[in-house]
Amino acid sequence: MNKALKEHIEYLLGVKVRRMQPVSGGDISEAYLLEAETERFFCKINYDDRAHDMFKAEKAGLQAIAQSKTINVPKVLLCEPLEKGGFLVMDHIEPKRPTEADFEALGHQLAALHRQATAKEFGFPNDNFIGSLPQSNSKHALWSDFYVQERLLPQLKLAIDTGKLTYSEIPTEEGLIKGCSQLFPHVTPSLLHGDLWSGNYLISAKGAPYLIDPAVYYGHYEVDMAMTRLFGGFGPSFYRAYQEHFPPVGHEKERNDIYQLYYLLVHLNLFGSSYKASVTQILDRYF
Repeated sequence: MNKALKEHIEYLLGVKVRRMQPVSGGDISEAYLLEAETERFFCKINYDDRAHDMFKAEKAGLQAIAQSKTINVPKVLLCEPLEKGGFLVMDHIEPKRPTEADFEALGHQLAALHRQATAKEFGFPNDNFIGSLPQSNSKHALWSDFYVQERLLPQLKLAIDTGKLTYSEIPTEEGLIKGCSQLFPHVTPSLLHGDLWSGNYLISAKGAPYLIDPAVYYGHYEVDMAMTRLFGGFGPSFYRAYQEHFPPVGHEKERNDIYQLYYLLVHLNLFGSSYKASVTQILDRYF
């Protein structure tokens, strides 16, 4: 962070930043811990042309989760453009290593988000991002239509356009709709975190669960649970607590695979061919 930007942030916050240190904060942005006399802030900076749009979408997602009053998120203090790029400043949440009791609380609170924050249609008022990739949230009445047209098809098209998949390796839209319709139950649209891997939650030093870096929309609650299983990092008490509120209804394993397909396609498009075998296995198995 250069001196001019630091002074600009100080002016907007109305505080003097006494110490500034780089911290881990995601794959695509610079991140800093800013320490003032009595306060600490978390700042993300990105110089990409789309950065301010990405940060505005992140802010909207955090605010949507906060409005549910079910689980904590950091409070956004600043979301500002730069001449090229943008920055986001939030309250700093001091994390600790989760205990089984913390995971249990996270499971109950995530279930509360999914149960209490609902909508009439699948989607969200504005589009956002999954990682650095655009994520369309156009509304649909049917979950299978939304999932195929707004999730699977855009990622499949991107993979074809960039040579990561060929047309012979993917099903038709009709085949995707048919496969999903056979396995997807009738569900009420729930507000999802949308990218719930182990790097996108934290437990505060006081033991409170927080969600961070969301990619929100209204969808089937099992999508968030599928993402928690893709890369691990959630304790068994998390799943026990969650299932008290959402017991199994059948075909969870199949839907888990299909919901993980979206995230695997995202990783294929972002990080390359090491994810291709996982993608094609699921496509061949269900479509």
